[in-house]
Amino acid sequence: MKKTKVDHYTDKEALEFHSHKKPGKLEIIASKNMITKRDLALAYSPGVAVPVKKISENPEAAYDYTSKGNLVAVISNGSAILGMGNLGALASKPVMEGKAVLFKRFADIDSIDLEIDSTNSNEIINSIKNFAPSFGGINLEDIAAPDCFVIEEKLKEILDIPVFHDDQHGTAIITTAALINALDINKKKIDKIKVVVNGAGASAMACANLFKRSGVPQKNITMIDRSGVIYRGRNKLNQWKSAHAIKTSDRTLEDAINKADVFLGLSAKGALTKNMVKKMAKNPIIFACANPDPEITPEEVEEIRKDAIIATGRSDYPNQVNNLIGFPYIFRGALDVRSKTINEEMKVAAANAIAKLAREDVPDEVVAAMGGERPHYGKDYIIPSTFDPRLISIIPVAVAKAAIKTGVARKKIENFDLYQEQLKQRLDPTVTIMQGINNYIKKTQKKIVFADGEDENTLKAAIAFKNSKLGIPILVGKKEKIKEQIKKIGYNENFDIEIVNSKDTLKREKYVKYLFKKLQREQGFLEWDCDRLVRNDRVIWASCMVACGDADGAVTGNTRRFGESLKKITQVIKARPGEIMFGLNMVVHKGKTIFVGDTSVHEYPSSEQLTEIAISSARVVRMFGFDPKVAFVSHSTFGQPITSRTKHIKEAVDILKKKNVNFEFDGDMQPDVALNEEYKNLYPFSKIVGNANILIMPGQHSAAISYKMLKTFGDTKVIGPLLIGLGLPIEIAPLRSSTSEIINLASIAAYSADVIEYKKD
Repeated sequence: MKKTKVDHYTDKEALEFHSHKKPGKLEIIASKNMITKRDLALAYSPGVAVPVKKISENPEAAYDYTSKGNLVAVISNGSAILGMGNLGALASKPVMEGKAVLFKRFADIDSIDLEIDSTNSNEIINSIKNFAPSFGGINLEDIAAPDCFVIEEKLKEILDIPVFHDDQHGTAIITTAALINALDINKKKIDKIKVVVNGAGASAMACANLFKRSGVPQKNITMIDRSGVIYRGRNKLNQWKSAHAIKTSDRTLEDAINKADVFLGLSAKGALTKNMVKKMAKNPIIFACANPDPEITPEEVEEIRKDAIIATGRSDYPNQVNNLIGFPYIFRGALDVRSKTINEEMKVAAANAIAKLAREDVPDEVVAAMGGERPHYGKDYIIPSTFDPRLISIIPVAVAKAAIKTGVARKKIENFDLYQEQLKQRLDPTVTIMQGINNYIKKTQKKIVFADGEDENTLKAAIAFKNSKLGIPILVGKKEKIKEQIKKIGYNENFDIEIVNSKDTLKREKYVKYLFKKLQREQGFLEWDCDRLVRNDRVIWASCMVACGDADGAVTGNTRRFGESLKKITQVIKARPGEIMFGLNMVVHKGKTIFVGDTSVHEYPSSEQLTEIAISSARVVRMFGFDPKVAFVSHSTFGQPITSRTKHIKEAVDILKKKNVNFEFDGDMQPDVALNEEYKNLYPFSKIVGNANILIMPGQHSAAISYKMLKTFGDTKVIGPLLIGLGLPIEIAPLRSSTSEIINLASIAAYSADVIEYKKD
C-alpha cells in the first residue's frame, strides 16, 4: 500500500490565506441585476410585496421565489472542533466557513455558517427552530456528544427540512459503502460477520446504526468505549450507549477482536495492536479512521496480514473514508426534491450508490480528472476518489429517488436522465481539469524553473509546487535574497529547494555557447552579447535551462509585462515547426467554460493566422477534455453590419471551410450570439450559435480587454494566457498574478512537457 506525503504549509501561510483581501472564505453576491431604479424596485419595495403575498398564502412558494431551496445553514457551538475539543463558538467559525465553501465547490449549494454561543441544548434547539424557515436544510457540525444526539433528534421532530449531523452520518455513509465493497471482495455475507467498533462517540454510533440497517445483526456488533465493552448489565450507560449493548462475556478490545471480521476504529492512535490483528478472522477488514493518526497504520497491518483490506481517514493512503464523498451530494439530492428530512432509506441509498460507483469501470474523462490513473475495483479501491466528477451525478439521484419513494419529497423529478445531466453542469470544470493535470504530473515529477525566484508570490508558488509533490521546482535568483524571503514566509531559510543563477559558471558557459550558436547569424550577436544576456536576464537564463535540457519547463512573467517576457523567450526558443504561436485563456463563469484567443501575441492576426489559431485552439481544448466549437467573433453577426474590420474574419471562415478540420466552427458573430442559447431560434442554420466554447477574437486588443474585464469585474476564473505553439513548455504569468495562478501555469508547463512531443535543438 503506497503512502504519499501530504501537503505542507506554514502557520503564517494559513493565516495569510484567511486574511488576504477580504477576511474569511465567504461573501454574498446578488443573483439578480441591481443596477437601475427599476431593478431595486423589483428586488425590494414595492416589487417584493408580490412574492411576500404569494408565500403568505402558500409557504411552499418560498422555494419558488427565494433562495431557500438551495440554502443550507452550517451550524456549530464549537464544543468539538476538528478533534481540537471545546474551543467555543467563535473559534469554530473558520471551520464552518470552510464547510460552507465545500458545499458550494462540490455541489453548488449556497451555504452560510451560523455559530451559536451556547452549550445548552434547549437554547440551541430553539435558536435553530426560530431561524430554520430561512433555509432548505440544516447541517450540524462539531457539536459534542450527547448534545449532538439530543439536538438532532429534537430538530428532526419539529422541522420539515433536512437536519443532518455530518460528524455522525457522513462518516457512517462512507464507511458503510466501504464495508459493502470490502465484504463483496472478500466473499463474506453481511449478516454473518462479526464487527468490533472501537469508540462510542457520535460517529461510531451512527456507523453501528447504519451497519445494522444494512444487514449486520445487532448481536454481531461489539462496541467499546474508554471503560471497555458495552455489554448488557453494565452500570452507568446512557440511553444511546444502552442501545448498542449486547450479551457477551468480552470485556476488552483484546477479548472482542478474537475472530472478528471487521474492525472499525473511531478512537485514538495505537488502539489496535499487531497482536490483535493476528487474532482477527481470515481476510479481515480494518477501518482505522482516527485522525490525524489511525489506530494502526496500513504498513503495520501489512507486516503481519497480507489478506487484510484497510481503510483510513487519511488522504495519503488508498481507501480514504472522507465525508466529502457524501454530505454535499446527499444534501443536493434532498434539496432538489424539497425533502422534509434525510431518512435512513436515503442514507442507505447514498451508501449503496457510492459502493456501486467504485465497482464501475472508470471512463476516460474520469481517468483524466484523476491524472491519468485508472483505478480498478479491489483491495486498494473500495471507495471512489474524492475528486471523481461522477459523484455529483450519481449520489444525488439515488438520494432523490429514495426520498420520493419513501414519501418525504415535496417535489417529484419526472426525468432522471435530464436531472443527471443538469447535475453534471453544476460542477466547475476548471477544478476538475486542474485536478486531473495535477494528479498526472505528480507521477512524472518534471523539473520546472520559476524564473522570478525573488518575487514573493512566485516563491510561494514554487514552495507549494514542491510541497504538493507536483514536481521539482528550480528558483532563479540571488540565494541570499531568496532565503530571506523563505524565512519571511515562515519556513526555515535552509528550506530544501534548488536555487540557481549566473554564478554557476559551468551552466553559464553552456548557455552562452547555445545562445551564440543560435543568434550569431540570426541577429548578428557576438559572444559577449550572449554572455550579457545570460548573466543579466533571468528569463533568458530560465529559457536556456529548458532549451539545454537542465529543466523540463518554466514559468515566468509575474514581475514584468507579458510582451517583455515573450520577447526574451523567443530569443532562445522559437515556435514549433508548422504551428502558430498565440495566447489562449481559459475563462470560467458560473460553470461555463470558454477559451479565448489570441489574447497576447498577434496584434492584428491575418485571416490565415486566425484559421491557424482556431485549429491549434481546437487541438488544445480537446486535450482538456472538451468538444471544440469555434466562433469567430466580431462586432457584426453574419455580415451585419458590414465594415472593413469584418472582412478578414469572414475570409478566415471561408479559408477554414476549405480545410478538412474535425471540429464545428462558424462566424462572424457577436459574442452574445456565440454564447447565449436564446439566439438559436434567430439563426437556426448555425450549429455554433449559443454553443461556442472557443472564441477566436479579431485582434489582441479586443481579446485582452475582454478577458481582463471579465476577470476584474465578473465572478470569473481565468487560467492563462497559455502560450500555445512555443517550441518548448514555458508559460508566462500575467503581471502580478496570484500564487494560485502561477501554480496553475507551472502545472500546465509540467503537463505539456510530458504529453506534447517537443523537438529540442
